[in-house]
Amino acid sequence: MIRSQNLLAGPLLAGLLVPLTALAEGYQTPPPELAALVDAPRTPLQSLNPRNDTVLQTHRPGLPGIADVAQPELKLAGLRLNPKMRAASRFDFGNALSLLDVASGKSLAVTGLPAKPRIADSAWSPDGKQVALSLWGERGVELWLLDAASARARRLGDFHLNAASGRGFAWMGQQLLVKRLPAGQGPAPEKPAAPAGPNIQQSAGGALSQTRTYPDLLKTPYDADLLDYELNSQLALVDISGKAKLIGKPDRYLSVQASPDRQYLLATRLLRPYSTLVPISRFPRLVEVIDLQGRSVRQVAKRPLQERMPSGNDAVATGPREIGWRADAPATLFWAEAQDGGDPSVDAKVRDALFLQPAPFKQAPFKLQELASRFSDVQWGRDDLALISEYWWKTRDLKVWRVRPAEPGQPPALLSQRSSEDRYADPGSPAVISNADGLPVLQTSPDGGSLYLLGDGASPEGDRPFIDRLSLADNKTTRLWRSQAPWYETPLAVLNGGERALLSREQVDAPPNLYLKALDQDGGLRQLTFFPHPTPQLKNVQKRQLRYKRADGIDLTATLYLPPGHDAKRDGPLPMLMWAYPTEFKSADAASQVTDSPYRFNRVGYWGPEALLARGYAVLDNPSMPIVGAGKQEPNDSYLPQLKMDAQAAVDEVVRLGVADRDRIAIGGHSYGAFMTANLLAHTRLFRAGIARSGAYNRTLTPFGFQSEERDFWQAKDIYQTMSPFNYAEQIKDALLLIHGEADNNPGTFPIQSERMYQALQGLGATVRLAMLPAESHGYRARESILHMLWEEDRWLDQYVKHAKPRAQEARPQ
Repeated sequence: MIRSQNLLAGPLLAGLLVPLTALAEGYQTPPPELAALVDAPRTPLQSLNPRNDTVLQTHRPGLPGIADVAQPELKLAGLRLNPKMRAASRFDFGNALSLLDVASGKSLAVTGLPAKPRIADSAWSPDGKQVALSLWGERGVELWLLDAASARARRLGDFHLNAASGRGFAWMGQQLLVKRLPAGQGPAPEKPAAPAGPNIQQSAGGALSQTRTYPDLLKTPYDADLLDYELNSQLALVDISGKAKLIGKPDRYLSVQASPDRQYLLATRLLRPYSTLVPISRFPRLVEVIDLQGRSVRQVAKRPLQERMPSGNDAVATGPREIGWRADAPATLFWAEAQDGGDPSVDAKVRDALFLQPAPFKQAPFKLQELASRFSDVQWGRDDLALISEYWWKTRDLKVWRVRPAEPGQPPALLSQRSSEDRYADPGSPAVISNADGLPVLQTSPDGGSLYLLGDGASPEGDRPFIDRLSLADNKTTRLWRSQAPWYETPLAVLNGGERALLSREQVDAPPNLYLKALDQDGGLRQLTFFPHPTPQLKNVQKRQLRYKRADGIDLTATLYLPPGHDAKRDGPLPMLMWAYPTEFKSADAASQVTDSPYRFNRVGYWGPEALLARGYAVLDNPSMPIVGAGKQEPNDSYLPQLKMDAQAAVDEVVRLGVADRDRIAIGGHSYGAFMTANLLAHTRLFRAGIARSGAYNRTLTPFGFQSEERDFWQAKDIYQTMSPFNYAEQIKDALLLIHGEADNNPGTFPIQSERMYQALQGLGATVRLAMLPAESHGYRARESILHMLWEEDRWLDQYVKHAKPRAQEARPQ
């Protein structure tokens, strides 16, 4: 990869039509009203215990500094690892804990933690009385235990966890199963001072294989040895006194899961050979059941390297996959297995089958169900109740079946079938609870005859979340509760046998807080938390849900925000920032459905476009940008015409309402939204400027598919070429700001995409600026980076949008 130049220092960029006074040196800070959004208080993370009586609240400090984000990081086989911690890279930690009593609403601060703790992960014990924690210490990741009754935490043992793959610990009854660093492992292998020879890649040919562009792949034998070192861990059982019992010998464990009866472990280990073409998820692996001494009991799958896979988003590997324990049985394995070779192009009535095999694994597995599409998920309940989901991406067809695990001869019963795009028809997701083993199982009514369904409640009037009771006898639902305007309420848990619910409740000017709701009462609400408005200076931001049509009749929606106190009739139109993200659909009806809710809290944060409200802009957030491909037509077959219709309809609507000036509208987006932004600037003159963050602009650099496009470049050359704004860079006549993280880890949005787009536009004399953020990934994390991003955006819009002169009449789109 060609390293980006430092474009924050030096001479003026060639091609700027309106010169900037100087290119800034170092990180810049935006105006105070924008900086205040970056430093606004953050709401604690909240976790309800299995007994539904206590909430663990993890309090979070402000954003990390660039010195933290820029720490040394290993990039191996798609993983990003902190070598000092032997853990997956992370920068967002808790710095305090408290326990909220659901019955009384009282909160108690947790004591015993070290000064300035970095709290990484947490997990409630099966009995809901203790919480296991991982903290990043000075020399590695430590295991801690919090006693809920005393609200006091203490460290368990003097070892360190290996959190390179997973969090490194899990409850196993009243003990903890951990992956710890092996004793006496020694230092990491040293990088050779000189290369041993060239790094070779070779293909011996074979069938068509769809392998997308992945970042952070292995490149050398040293990389492979380093990956081995980082993943090497020792399994152990740790009791609540901190005493550890080792299990077997150290190995490259990717995951370990205890059986519900705590007699066996389902362990997945990495095998060689590795690949320089695909990430670790497609490396060889051995999945086996081992006992508590580390001895192999049952080999479930030995999967080879998967450098070649059939084409299509419905393609899967052959052999057992999605392997796990049945949560409601002592020790029963389940797995899915393709019956069509994993190839969606093969004609087959049965695509997948789900198998079960109980301990001691001597009897042959039995087939629980055959599926006409791909296995998606299973939720266990009891011997006569489990829900199996199957899905076919090509058609978006989603089915949910009820099966009886202990009665394999009984035919499955179809509970629901719909398009995954049809939000209006979504019946909701079954509520789950933790069983005595701490594992999630279906929550049933006290008489065992019903399930509870929690749903978003998408409707023509916006999202109205609900709780339903589903009768297992006749598959009929009864509405227990529905969110009512002017509030937006989300059900989190059903309590007391369906009598009460724990809700998150918010409205336009009130941030989300926890409430207890009596489901059989019109009122019956009791507030549990009292989090204040994080940005009170913007409390009176105006919000409105818009509905309008594009030229071909498809209904569109968007959320309009106006600064506090602005009156369009009195004050006239404002400069506007539109921020969007295109979505592919196989149905025009689904594309027309209303999304979101007008009653959600106006969270004016730093990441989205709402921040610009503080600078006097109107904002149109998430205007619908559907790309529809009905029947045999794929959405991208008509990407550009549809995208232009979407944008034209949004512009016409805000101009019609008098809230935006047609000559002072900018378009922006992140990732696929950045790709959209460049395309709209290349193919329309609807916008005076664009902001494109972390995007991809040349689809020949993602030749084996992108986003929801499953055809490769050679199957759809015209589509790839037409959709690439890089190919039409000479048509971009309006100012484009490109921002990208130098360490982008997202497949397809390599930093070279923005670098090459900038070089093309600069050479063509366009008005363009490129800001490469050091040490930042696909999402930006450091406080300095976020502040600088806002500075760039504010300055760009101020120069090219807020004070823009009207276009000549003939330059306007017709």
